[in-house]
Amino acid sequence: MALMERVATLLRANVNDLIDRAEDPEKMMKQLVVDMENQLLQVKTQVAIAIADQHLLDKKREEHESVAVEWKRKAEMAVARQGDEKRDELARAALERSLSHSSMAEDFGRQLAEQKTEAESLRATYNKLQGKLKETETQCEMLRAQHRRARMVNRATAVQTAAEDSTSARTSPLGRFKARLQNAEAENHAGKVMLEGDSLDEKFATMERDERVERLLDEIKGKQGRMLQAG
Repeated sequence: MALMERVATLLRANVNDLIDRAEDPEKMMKQLVVDMENQLLQVKTQVAIAIADQHLLDKKREEHESVAVEWKRKAEMAVARQGDEKRDELARAALERSLSHSSMAEDFGRQLAEQKTEAESLRATYNKLQGKLKETETQCEMLRAQHRRARMVNRATAVQTAAEDSTSARTSPLGRFKARLQNAEAENHAGKVMLEGDSLDEKFATMERDERVERLLDEIKGKQGRMLQAG
């Protein structure tokens, strides 16, 4: 994502070199903090969006699971209340619906797992950037104070002091930023892959699905039969 690339570039930058080369070091330091705050806000927004998507996917998964259970219940009701031929037809239709919603629930479950990974990655990026911002603010405040003191002496002394501070600062943690952020872009699957054509695989898939429906129907009939015998 472009956002994460900008964040990575900002963190890889040698802050001390940027300040050292700036015509107005104090202005440069202020701009650096502003840039990091803006990037932090954008990452925070992405974290919120990722979490919201995660909750939405979880809700969709639960909805389809609930509907699948309801259609299976209707199949059982059809077997219990209708005549033999008609009840089997209704029960098969209800079981088809149940299997369809179960399949969609599984798809949303896979998307949910991927979304959780993305949300965690973005959250880790946010925490890391937040820590770097605080570190940068502290260091920049120290450098601003040094810069003001140097200017009070004279321009020549300020140049010499800035050079010494820069040489010393390059050995500090801030001058050795080498952190790289992982790209947090995760592809959210929007739906199932739709297959085209009436292939041999499709025919076998249909056959297996019919067999599952028949097995479920037999289970329901057996359950109804046992209940009648027990009654």
